[in-house]
Amino acid sequence: MGDFIVIIVSCVLVNNILLAQYLGQCPFLGTSKKMETALGMGMAVIFVLVMAGLITWLVNAYVLVPFNIEYLRTIAFILVIASLVQFVEMFLKKSIPALYAGLGIFLPLITTNCAVMGVCLLNVNNDLGFLSSLLHSFAYALGFALALILFAGVRERILLARVPRPLQDTSIGLVTAGLISLTFFAFKGMV
Repeated sequence: MGDFIVIIVSCVLVNNILLAQYLGQCPFLGTSKKMETALGMGMAVIFVLVMAGLITWLVNAYVLVPFNIEYLRTIAFILVIASLVQFVEMFLKKSIPALYAGLGIFLPLITTNCAVMGVCLLNVNNDLGFLSSLLHSFAYALGFALALILFAGVRERILLARVPRPLQDTSIGLVTAGLISLTFFAFKGMV
């Protein structure tokens, strides 16, 4: 049980996929202007990342490695991730149209989100077992969602502040992301 807590703290805080490893910045900056959109994107990424981690591990262990075709790993993983995102997109379009409209172009961008692909490759390259891979996928996704929600809260406050003209919108977002990233580096000594 202690190992699971260490893995979760490590993936969520110490090695946060967005703020420490800098993967997945496009949806991070694009969907973090409103809290509702950030929360929806965070939940979508959690689902996609956990399912992608699970399926890519299975594909790698039972298809790619036995047939000695590991060189097709990238293509196979992209197909898995694209299929999952398509499923999430169809589900949100039918079930939660407001969230679907709020996410806009950023929902299909999960397909090419380097955070999702990066976590799947990290799981396989680190030779993690099935449960460990699943736990890492969930914890990295939770860290992604946490960073997205924190950043959305800060950006909503920034909209109320007077920001100099050259720093408005994306510029102040990048500066703020850098400052939040620095706060996460304080956790480096924990694990």
